[in-house]
Amino acid sequence: MDDLQFGKRNKRGDRAPDKRLDIAPFWSRQPDPVKILKCVPGYFWPWSLFFFATALLWWRFVIPDTETLKTLSWGWVLRLYLINAVAIALYYGAFELRLYWQRAQGTRFKYNGKFPGDQKSDVFWFGSQNIDNAVRTLSIGVGSWTAVEVGMLWAYANGYAPWLGFAEHPVLVGLVFVFVPMLHEAHFYLIHRLIHIPVLYKWIHSVHHNSVNPSPWSSLSMHPIEALAYFGVMLWHLILPSNPVLALYQLHFAGFGAAGGHIGFDKIELGEGALDTPAYTHYLHHKYFEVNYADGVVPFDYLFGTWHDGSPEAQARMEARFAAKRARVNRKAG
Repeated sequence: MDDLQFGKRNKRGDRAPDKRLDIAPFWSRQPDPVKILKCVPGYFWPWSLFFFATALLWWRFVIPDTETLKTLSWGWVLRLYLINAVAIALYYGAFELRLYWQRAQGTRFKYNGKFPGDQKSDVFWFGSQNIDNAVRTLSIGVGSWTAVEVGMLWAYANGYAPWLGFAEHPVLVGLVFVFVPMLHEAHFYLIHRLIHIPVLYKWIHSVHHNSVNPSPWSSLSMHPIEALAYFGVMLWHLILPSNPVLALYQLHFAGFGAAGGHIGFDKIELGEGALDTPAYTHYLHHKYFEVNYADGVVPFDYLFGTWHDGSPEAQARMEARFAAKRARVNRKAG
């Protein structure tokens, strides 16, 4: 498949897709019913429904019974961590194996013309982005995921979180299911803007941003504080009319879903076709740092002037904003 049918490359080999990014159409000042209806399938399929399916599987086959959850013990906690780690290793590893180790489609549809393994730096553990990201993801990332998960499951088992059944409260539970992706985006935006404050960025978020050219292993490669804040999205279900399956869905949306923004490819080739990825929005954030703090499911970036849709116009607005910021710093320094 010729990737230049869908985008263009610069002299360095970096690729940009032709299609502009857009915020979810239901936030438009003049909502277009046709556009809204067209976006509904993509809101759920394939990624969101996959994360929900994994939550159902965890609830059925992985999570202990309620009586066990009432008491914290190393046995079930460590088992849960190990299963989460194996699942992430398999899921992220499948993308890494095909796209980065085997390089099955070369740089076709890859945003950055280089591969992370080509770049060594002492900012990474063992001098390798690949090793650093994998170790951090499986230890700090999955460890934080499991810690929040254990706390929430214990709260549900002991009656400290609202547990609503779908049969008794279908409308409320259905609404929470629909809004899980939006809640993820809103939470992510808020904590993401917070850890871009210079002092927090230096000591916390810079760990993640060391991976300027991210791959799936970069997804949960974070400082422990950032990882706990990121997976803290599950804690919203302490006050929402929810239940453990929806809370697990929220958590899996964050855990498995993080790979979507770090795949580094616009499309994954599958036979004669290709699967679109949601990676470009967050790739631009890794490239430019102060744009696209979320992915457009909520309109915060658009409202606060940090939205970059990949167009030359957005690039010009971003550069003008950066120039104004530099001018303010220079005036204060002078």
